[in-house]
Amino acid sequence: MAVANVQRTTTTNPAGQAARRKLSGPQKAAILFLCLGEKRGSALMQQLDDDEIQRVTRAMSGLGSISSETVEQVLSDFVEDMTNGGGVVGSFAVAENLLRSLLPGEQVEGILKDIRGPLKERDLWARFSGLSENVIANYLKGEHEQTIAAILTNVKTDVAAKVLPLLGPEKMNSVVERMIRMEAVPHHMMRQIEESLQSDIINAGAQPTTAEQHQRMADLFNKLDRGAFDAMAPALETSIPDSFAAIKAKMFTFEDLVKLEPMDLARIMRGVPGNTLPTALRGASQDARDAFLNALPGRSRDMLMEEMESMGPVRRRDVTSAQTLMLDYARTLADEDQISLPLGDEDDEMY
Repeated sequence: MAVANVQRTTTTNPAGQAARRKLSGPQKAAILFLCLGEKRGSALMQQLDDDEIQRVTRAMSGLGSISSETVEQVLSDFVEDMTNGGGVVGSFAVAENLLRSLLPGEQVEGILKDIRGPLKERDLWARFSGLSENVIANYLKGEHEQTIAAILTNVKTDVAAKVLPLLGPEKMNSVVERMIRMEAVPHHMMRQIEESLQSDIINAGAQPTTAEQHQRMADLFNKLDRGAFDAMAPALETSIPDSFAAIKAKMFTFEDLVKLEPMDLARIMRGVPGNTLPTALRGASQDARDAFLNALPGRSRDMLMEEMESMGPVRRRDVTSAQTLMLDYARTLADEDQISLPLGDEDDEMY
C-alpha cells in the first residue's frame, strides 16, 4: 500500500544520524505530505484508501512543530535539498485543507469526524482562551508542568503570554522549556486534559455568579407588571432582605429615567415611535411627568401636553408596554455609549 511504502522509505536513516524524535510510520508519512504541499500531496493521497487517509490525517492533525533536523532525517530519501530547509507545522487546519482539495465534502467530513470530535470539543480551546488570564493561571497552578505546557500550547499565544508570568518565575521557566521541547501529546492523554478542562473550569465558569443572577432578576422585575411586583415585594423584603435589596439596587425603572441628564432624556423621547411617550407618561407620577416635560423645549412641551389631554383613558397594560419600550430604547442608547444610565450605585462612586 502507498502508506506502507512511504513509511518503509522514511524509516531508513543515514548512517550515524540518531533520531532526535521518535516518530511513528503515519507521522513520517504526514511530514512527507506537508513538505510536498497541497497540490503534490493531494496527488499522492489519491492513491490511499480511506483507512490510510484517516491514519495520516490523524497523525498530521497532532504533529505539532517538527525541527528541521528531523525533517532532514525523515525526508533524506525523498528531497535532496531539504538539508537547508526549515521545519514544518502540522495542524488540524492544514490536514483539513489538504483533504478538501482532493475529496468530496461528505467524504472529508466523515474522515475528520472521529478526529475532531463533537462541536463542543472543537470549541473547547476557544472558550478556554476566552477566560480571564487570572482564572486560567489559578487553575494551572495545581497542575504538573508538562500538563500546563500541553494546555498553553493549545491556547491563543496572546493568552499564554499573559498567563505565564502569573505562574511565578520558577514554574514559568520550567513550563516554557517544556513547551519548546514539546512533542505531540498522545491522543488519549489530550482527551483526558480536554475532559478535565470541560468539567473543572468550562462548566463551572458557565454558572452565573451571584451578581449576574441579581442582574438577571433585576431585568426580570423591570419587565414585570408593576402591580405584580408591588404585591410580592413585601414578602421578598422579609424572606431575603439582603438579596432583594441588592436586586432592587440594580433595577432600572421608568421612574429612574428622570435621573438622566435633560439632553439624554430628550434624546430618548425623540427616539420612541408614535404615541409611546404620551401613553407612558399617562401612567407616571406627577414628578416624573414634570421632569420629562421640563426636558423639552417650550413648543414641544405644549404639543405633548395637548396630546396627553386628548388621549382619554389608557389601559394599564398599554402604559406598561409603552414604558417598557422606552426603557429598552434607553438601554440600547446606553449600550451604544450615547447616554449614561443611573443604576443606583451612587454610594460606590469614586471622588
